[in-house]
Amino acid sequence: MPSDQSTWLIAVPNDGEAEGLSQELHSKLSQQSKFTGLAQVEIPSFKTGTLDSLIALSEDIPKQDIAFTATVAKTVDTLRSLLNNDPAKLAQHILIDEKSVEDYLLKGWKWDEGRYNVQKSLREIVDSLSKDLVSIDNAMKAKLNNYNLVKGSLTQLQRKKLGNLSVRSLADIVSKDDFIEDSDYLETLLVAVPRALAKDWNLKYEKLGTMVVPRSSKLIASDDEFSLFAVVVFKRTHDEFAQGCRENKFILRDFVYSEAEVAKQWEELHTADTTEKELWTELLRLSRTNFSESFKVLVHLKVVRLFVESVLRYGLPANYLGLVIKPDPKVTKKTFNLLQTHFTYLSPRSNRSSTKGNRVEGEEYIGEYQTLMDQEFFDFVLFEVPWIVY
Repeated sequence: MPSDQSTWLIAVPNDGEAEGLSQELHSKLSQQSKFTGLAQVEIPSFKTGTLDSLIALSEDIPKQDIAFTATVAKTVDTLRSLLNNDPAKLAQHILIDEKSVEDYLLKGWKWDEGRYNVQKSLREIVDSLSKDLVSIDNAMKAKLNNYNLVKGSLTQLQRKKLGNLSVRSLADIVSKDDFIEDSDYLETLLVAVPRALAKDWNLKYEKLGTMVVPRSSKLIASDDEFSLFAVVVFKRTHDEFAQGCRENKFILRDFVYSEAEVAKQWEELHTADTTEKELWTELLRLSRTNFSESFKVLVHLKVVRLFVESVLRYGLPANYLGLVIKPDPKVTKKTFNLLQTHFTYLSPRSNRSSTKGNRVEGEEYIGEYQTLMDQEFFDFVLFEVPWIVY
């Protein structure tokens, strides 16, 4: 049974009553179950080719179907990530030619003859679809990788500004006036002191080394966990002072003030932030475009798959009616049972026994076409377009 989280594409032989069949089915569905919509889908008159070529395509297309669906899903995931998983914003970008997915499928879907000439062989058409999707996927990967690199650099720079005073960057906290500069003997050190030990610092800092300038401690900044103090010591006692800090659980910050370095850090952060915003906009625009294009390619592939399976099942002439149904998830089983009942008349024509049947004649060939043998079988052809956009 098909999933209740997908739109169904169905194909049956067109015996000249397409409009009547569609209306009859619509009437039955409306009476017996809730459903979102039903519409006809144009299945072009492709060149059928040989039986072997059709069987080969029937083996290959399901693999491509999976790959195409995964590409569309990745694009949707990228959009979700860019839009912080906001459903309202996502709905504004999950569009095909400025139409919703539902409208694209249910309101007059047509084969794009300009891009995929039906006079070409089915294999050529499938190859063109695959080439287009690979191009879309490669463009997305390149742009996404570029954005992730810049985003990673920005996150790294921003992380330096986060955390408490014992770990975060101090470049934007201290100023030139907090330091003694151009001295051959003295240096200013920065120490992060746990707030609970602030009194201990004031009592002990002059004794943490043998040559600490008296009354040189200066409070620079505080947060919820630490206070940052500047203190002046003789350079030759740096290591001794550092040891004293460690013994008293004071954290000596490894920081040398440089106006050039402060300006450099600010410039790096500003550049990374600006670049990230620009690439975010470009990636969003590309993701929106590529979703539209990749979804169209996916649906075209599924229509080819409908045709191939219909020829294998019903034979020639290759004239089939396509239907698209979006069922209500709450009554999926009821809707499907109605379809099965409605199309029971196709059972004698659907080659059920030859596709799924007993191994009588040609048993030695069954292994070669095992995929055809294993797929779920109904009297009508059905493939699904999963609701990857919800």
